[in-house]
Amino acid sequence: MVNSQIDQSDYIKAFMAERTVDFRRAVLVIVDMQYATGHPSGALARRMREEGSNVAAYRFERIEKQVIPNIRRLLAGFRRGTGEVIYLTVGSARADCSDAPPHMKKLFQSLNNFSGSRDHEIIDELKPENGETILNKTSIGAFASTGMDHLLRSLGRDQLYMTGVSTNMCVETTAREAADRGYAVTLVEDACATTHQDLHNATIKNFQRLFGRVLTSVDVVNELQLDGFVHPP
Repeated sequence: MVNSQIDQSDYIKAFMAERTVDFRRAVLVIVDMQYATGHPSGALARRMREEGSNVAAYRFERIEKQVIPNIRRLLAGFRRGTGEVIYLTVGSARADCSDAPPHMKKLFQSLNNFSGSRDHEIIDELKPENGETILNKTSIGAFASTGMDHLLRSLGRDQLYMTGVSTNMCVETTAREAADRGYAVTLVEDACATTHQDLHNATIKNFQRLFGRVLTSVDVVNELQLDGFVHPP
């Protein structure tokens, strides 16, 4: 007899692929933490304030108080262990945004989000160090418009820890693309943000249905031993 009271998360969990955590195969992926959409002083924040948006405070307070500090902690741990870090940016290579797909062009133009502009830059709090990879995409998911898949396979890295903005857009789409290509993907819940809390929560809930795991930044620090442990090469 089937127990009708079985918890749905347990039912889904039964089908999830098992994985052995290995720092040597791990990558910290930082998605779109640029001034355009990922900073309280950036173009989107300015525009939302000018328009009197009632959701700007939630988005940018979460970015400032949770996302940036938690990514900084993860970054420090990956760097201390000489781990792999990949930054994703979104925006046009051309100032007229003519290289953008139709559904992204107006957004890029309205936020001055093109190569060489201040709003296209990665925020100062999370600046890449020499040797860390930056891949620019013109699509919502990174696999559609960058060489991310080829890079990861060349590096032998197949365990992705996803952070950045927006949870339900570029972070989720890239994470789903990765899962469908066979990568083991973890969303770091308190290192991601979007404009509406319900969208964030729905993404977190749904991603755990076969796509991958959801952990906190503390969980990731603990499982990868990022605090003070120097990993072997």
